Amino acid sequence: MSQNTQHEPSSLTVKGREVRLRTIAVGVIAVLAVWFIAVNTASVTITLWVSDVTMPLWVVLTVTILVGMLIGVFLARRRATRKATRR
Repeated sequence: MSQNTQHEPSSLTVKGREVRLRTIAVGVIAVLAVWFIAVNTASVTITLWVSDVTMPLWVVLTVTILVGMLIGVFLARRRATRKATRR
């Protein structure tokens, strides 16, 4: 016997508006990431395949976060597409 129940996402009421806990968590992580990038301003040397590149650490961290976000979006879309085709 299986139950087909749908659960509402967890949410809080902030200033009269419903805000999902996931949205709050993403906002907190984004603020922490920006703060972490802002305090790491020293220059670093990064070894690529054939050359060394010296640049500020904040640039490296920003690029890393953006690439991670792009990979996450790509995987989420792929998962949603695969889930939709199974139905």
